[in-house]
Amino acid sequence: MPHNLTFHDKITTIERHFLDEQKAHPEATGELTQILYDLALAGKMIASKTIQAGLADILGATGSRNVQGETVQKLDQFADETIFRLNDHTGRLACMASEEQDELIPIPEKYPKGRYVLLYDPLDGSSNIDVNVSVGSIFAIYRRKTPEGTPGTLEDCLQPGRKLVAAGYVIYGSSTMLVYTTGNGVHGFTLNRMLGEFLLSHPNIKMPAKPKYYSVNQAYEPYWSPGVLQYVRWLQTGENNLSLRYIGSLVADFHRNLLAGGLFCYPADRKDPKKPGGKLRLLYEAAPLAFIAEQAGGYATNGHSGILDLEPTKLHQRVPLFIGDKKLAEKAEEYIAKFDK
Repeated sequence: MPHNLTFHDKITTIERHFLDEQKAHPEATGELTQILYDLALAGKMIASKTIQAGLADILGATGSRNVQGETVQKLDQFADETIFRLNDHTGRLACMASEEQDELIPIPEKYPKGRYVLLYDPLDGSSNIDVNVSVGSIFAIYRRKTPEGTPGTLEDCLQPGRKLVAAGYVIYGSSTMLVYTTGNGVHGFTLNRMLGEFLLSHPNIKMPAKPKYYSVNQAYEPYWSPGVLQYVRWLQTGENNLSLRYIGSLVADFHRNLLAGGLFCYPADRKDPKKPGGKLRLLYEAAPLAFIAEQAGGYATNGHSGILDLEPTKLHQRVPLFIGDKKLAEKAEEYIAKFDK
């Protein structure tokens, strides 16, 4: 008896996609593919907690503070440990670094040391957890610089974004999506909860030619430099025809602008004397998202030069960030050069 189910080639799981991408590189060992698949698994595990946060007693703070001086949320801790434990024993990584940890995270002595380095923000935007706003995980992967087989060092982590071999994020919202690039375009996958699998939903993402939105916290306007102030006022002019959309969760703001077109801004400001160089972290947030933006036809800058060209000097280095539509981001550099000395 004939059935009504129809199967076709358009259904592509994330595993099939990774393997297809690997085939395009005969020299590939498969290690990078496996790291990405482990990160996809981490995304599934974290997603399973975010959707039941209120029921699973994981909302709220642990009482401790991270290296940034921010209160660590319980879900932050779960996400941090999940990513670490899925990657510490595989033999594919030399070391790791997390936005939640003060120092470099070594691979335990009993496990082999690999050729890659993983840096990650386990749960970006976690201050929004309690109010049910989208949050996300961001990751960046580099090839190590020091000899393979030895413990990874700070030198392996402090590399400019131009050296990235892969970067991506998982956004936990009304649906869970994983977006990544290995320098061969940007691809997005949506988690089918019934199947427990990421399916390719957004192949070859490109930022729309005509941007719709700009995202910035206007409350900080009194603390901006003259160049930033003039730039944001230019964004608001009729010639741009942009609407303001600001969530306050970097992954969520970036994701919307990536798909719908727009620019996210987090300029340096004078409000917090402890953070004169900006708030967002170069290694865990700005560089990996800049890699994705560029692969999608966009651009990211600190207001003076491209984020991907910045040479990091410490693990938790902060930078201003203008990221998204290429023309809008380049205009920020023009205004800052003109009005700020």
